[in-house]
Amino acid sequence: MAAIANNQAPSIPQQAPSTTEKTKVISLKAACIYQKKQLILDQVSLDIMQGEFLYLVGKTGAGKTSLLRTLYADLPLKEGTGEVVGFDLQEMKTKQVPFLRRRLGIIFQDFHLLTDRTVVDNLDFALRATDWKDEKAINQRIDLVLHVVGLGHKKHQMPYQLSGGEQQRIVIARALLNDPALILADEPTGNLDPETSEEIIQLLMQISEETDTTVIVGTHDYQIIEKFPSPRLHCVDGRVLYEPVVAPKS
Repeated sequence: MAAIANNQAPSIPQQAPSTTEKTKVISLKAACIYQKKQLILDQVSLDIMQGEFLYLVGKTGAGKTSLLRTLYADLPLKEGTGEVVGFDLQEMKTKQVPFLRRRLGIIFQDFHLLTDRTVVDNLDFALRATDWKDEKAINQRIDLVLHVVGLGHKKHQMPYQLSGGEQQRIVIARALLNDPALILADEPTGNLDPETSEEIIQLLMQISEETDTTVIVGTHDYQIIEKFPSPRLHCVDGRVLYEPVVAPKS
């Protein structure tokens, strides 16, 4: 693992070993994904299991972001069936959307941090917005996720005092606050230099492996994909194709 902070990536607290088989985190069957009335992706069928790490690839406009937005219920699923962390996308009511998103960690390219408050206040705001009330529990959770991303020493900094890579790690920390079953990352390295991009991907891979969390990373960075191979979901010609890792020829 490349350096995350202080030349060493922090160990991620282990979840208790599972005594059951891994579950489906995402299941889509003949799903048709629209932007308003325009069909973007047709007949999408896929099953993604607990603990998988996948890249989401495709040309600009191929439907990567539309797929992610459908998974976190920002776009309605009008045709086909879909289930994400136990929520039925087609039957979902508006009042259920916040409860779905509490089971997800969503990471954006442009951070979406509140620029008028410190790191700890950003995280505190996110927890209270999801009905955390106990002050001690809030502080403990914030300290834990900042430890995971190696930035506990930056908790009282403002976002503008952090580098791009540090801001993205704070966004990852925010995504971890509610112990998500699924992390959706839309171009998380798009604004970062190559070295920092590698650190972010390694951190997400570490989180997936050590906590058995499903992670989907939308990216255009094929150098990253080649250096850190993992299965891909490929948006192409209005379809989503699953592409397993191909072992190099000996």
